[in-house]
Amino acid sequence: MDVAASRGSQLLAFNGSSSNFGRSSYRTTSVAFTKSTLAVRVVVGPSQSFRNVVVRAEQRQTWLPGLNPPPYLDGTLAGDFGFDPLGLGEDPESLRWYVQAELVHSRFAMAGVAGILVTDLLRVTGIRDLPVWFEAGATKFQFASTKTLLTVQLLLMGFVETKRYMDFKNPGSQAKEGSFFGLEAALEGLEPGYPGGPLLNPLGLAKDIKNAHEWKLKEIKNGRLAMVAMLGFFVQAYVTHVGPIDNLVEHLSDPWHKTIIQTLAGSGS
Repeated sequence: MDVAASRGSQLLAFNGSSSNFGRSSYRTTSVAFTKSTLAVRVVVGPSQSFRNVVVRAEQRQTWLPGLNPPPYLDGTLAGDFGFDPLGLGEDPESLRWYVQAELVHSRFAMAGVAGILVTDLLRVTGIRDLPVWFEAGATKFQFASTKTLLTVQLLLMGFVETKRYMDFKNPGSQAKEGSFFGLEAALEGLEPGYPGGPLLNPLGLAKDIKNAHEWKLKEIKNGRLAMVAMLGFFVQAYVTHVGPIDNLVEHLSDPWHKTIIQTLAGSGS
């Protein structure tokens, strides 16, 4: 028999069919689709009894279960869970820029979290005489003056960020011969936001960047976690005026009475 089933706005036609499975004979008599399920009604064996078989389709993960993501977030971007409550990504060109901005901020946050934790651990354990991280910028170093360090940082970061912006505007332009003092092969840009080569990808991970979905997802997840951690470091420094390792040691000394709740409550008194 012929069966018609609708899925969204499409009308799909099916013919009833029969097949053998083990000793029983099955014949499909109706098919029905919903947004997340496929329901099939079959006739079982000579007794002509009916059995409903429901197969659930795998749903896309979203930041809020049951949420319908906006159409411009179709799941193709790494770490896309449909989160855009302000609609910032509706414009495709703006979305491209936000993707690159998040990627860069994620990498800076991961580097910052690692740097803060390592230097704070060295300071607390007494291995090195280092300032707490939020006072490091005011520290005068013997090997160079503050003005010299600031100038070098502006020049180096300005150059790198300019090259990154140029590659964003014209993908692949910064990998052309002569665009980086003859060192293009050492960088070997893979795609905007993902430079490679022996200098920036010494382990040779994700060489096929177009299909490196798992690597991209891991990076952006860790980057988002690092950005949240950096926000936590800022709040801790403002409230407690010490580093994260000091906060951790104090909490572990009395876990039931020295928590974030008591700390915030005490800071207002």
